[in-house]
Amino acid sequence: MFRSCQRSAFHLEVQDVYETPEESEPFRKFLSGEADDYAWLQGWFDLVQESTERGVVFTRARVVTVPHVDYVRWSLVVSPMNIEAGEDIRYLPRHLVDADDLTTDDYWLFDDSTVAYTLFTPDGAAAGAAVTTDPALVQRCAQVRDAVWRKAIPYAEYCRTTVTA
Repeated sequence: MFRSCQRSAFHLEVQDVYETPEESEPFRKFLSGEADDYAWLQGWFDLVQESTERGVVFTRARVVTVPHVDYVRWSLVVSPMNIEAGEDIRYLPRHLVDADDLTTDDYWLFDDSTVAYTLFTPDGAAAGAAVTTDPALVQRCAQVRDAVWRKAIPYAEYCRTTVTA
């Protein structure tokens, strides 16, 4: 879906912790203060860069609980590399948004026409996506995106104001 979208790919993240197997070792390194070369993310960075070069706008909003859990602190360390690849990332403290203005699931919204809800196994591993083009669901996800994006704080500003506050 990332390679076929033409205009936009928006990702909403509403969980404070993800336990995907491919992140377990890098996250462990972060927690123990060890260096990471982030080579495990290079495929993603390449995909984002290739897509943005052909005109696709990548945006990501992370709804997070403050104070931050370790996983969110780690995402703040990794985000500059995502941004360098071409993503626009914003953070929204959970207490600044009404739960009714969110979805309970993470999702990708492609070209305002397709939603891919992220699926997880009970132990937190990624399990693919449930994809729909149902106009009502697409419209709801676009509305959530717009509401969250208006309130979300760009990464650099978030780090200056919220993280150090």
